[in-house]
Amino acid sequence: MIDYTSVLSKTVTGLKKSGIRKFFDLLNDESMKDVVGLTVGQPDFVTPWHIREAGIESLQKGKTYYSPNAGFTQLQFEISAYLKRRFDLSYRPEETVVTVGGSEAIDLAIRAIVEPGDEVIVPTPSFVCYDPIVRMCGGVPVILETKMENNFKITPEELKAAITDKTKMLVLPYPNNPTGAIMTREELEALAPLLRDTNIVVLSDEIYAEMTYDGEHCSIASLDGMWERTVLASGFSKAYAMTGWRLGYLAAPAPLVEQMLKIHQYAIMCAPTTSQFAAIEALKNGDDDIRTMVEEYDRRRRYIYEGLKRIGIDCFEPKGAFYIFPDIRKFGLSSEEFCNRLLYEHRCAIVPGTAFGDSGEGFARISYAYSVKHITEALSRIEAFVKTL
Repeated sequence: MIDYTSVLSKTVTGLKKSGIRKFFDLLNDESMKDVVGLTVGQPDFVTPWHIREAGIESLQKGKTYYSPNAGFTQLQFEISAYLKRRFDLSYRPEETVVTVGGSEAIDLAIRAIVEPGDEVIVPTPSFVCYDPIVRMCGGVPVILETKMENNFKITPEELKAAITDKTKMLVLPYPNNPTGAIMTREELEALAPLLRDTNIVVLSDEIYAEMTYDGEHCSIASLDGMWERTVLASGFSKAYAMTGWRLGYLAAPAPLVEQMLKIHQYAIMCAPTTSQFAAIEALKNGDDDIRTMVEEYDRRRRYIYEGLKRIGIDCFEPKGAFYIFPDIRKFGLSSEEFCNRLLYEHRCAIVPGTAFGDSGEGFARISYAYSVKHITEALSRIEAFVKTL
């Protein structure tokens, strides 16, 4: 018999499983059919028809071949044009790489830059993948715990305290999953002096850039002296309701792109061809789709925020993404206990805040990428539950 404990990587076996997927997988059980779930950050919109049609047309025309490693040149061109049009960012097409989802873009950036012993500053609460990828590279995650009293933003004082001579990268996950926090241009400008004139690279995860409800999204790459030290990771899943198409991209200075592309070549080779043709159409003609969906998310954002306040649950008002991060500390239960009891006693699924780092204890994440009808039923069940506490 083979001894798997001695065969498997100790780094990998030491990683925690995703707390998000745990609750999502629970809902696939036959006994959970009556559960109202607000767990997954997946738009309830169907990919707009003209985008689907472009993918279908590519199949009908037999375009089922590999693309160039970095993606079709036309798609790279459209990504560059989109970033300039929407966020005033200047990237040449060859300074982009088309990836399998935004997650691969994040993975490429970390793997191309982080070596054993390098420190990576990871603000939490945040998306679940940064910490594990850093660890798999032999890097050291340095956790920067953001706070509700600061609207879950990074302050200059906190960033300065986290930087050491071993710091190689700062992860900048805004608009933020799970808190819904954003960083304004002025707030980013306050961080920039701590990063300019260093060799610290910023990994700016901007997958929710279009979902900014309080002013306009600002990329740190647009600030003086920051473009050359920033890797922008994004994708099509959220803005265009294209989660299942598995398509993302990164944009960065050419010396960084050259090395990230090597990893992409060996690990993936290229992103799905059909998805790339759909993405070209999305970028060329999808601005109105974004506007329509974001207006609806904003309506749901305000609705769920007011609903939770009415129930008596304290909440930071989210300014971006499509999540709200209610404070449940006053109920005397841990995040895990609260969410488990809500699930099994009142058949409503939300995600414990601890799925996004230890600093998420006392909070829970609720996705409002669902219909108002769905949200209304969930609020009713949450209200019934908290009345028992």
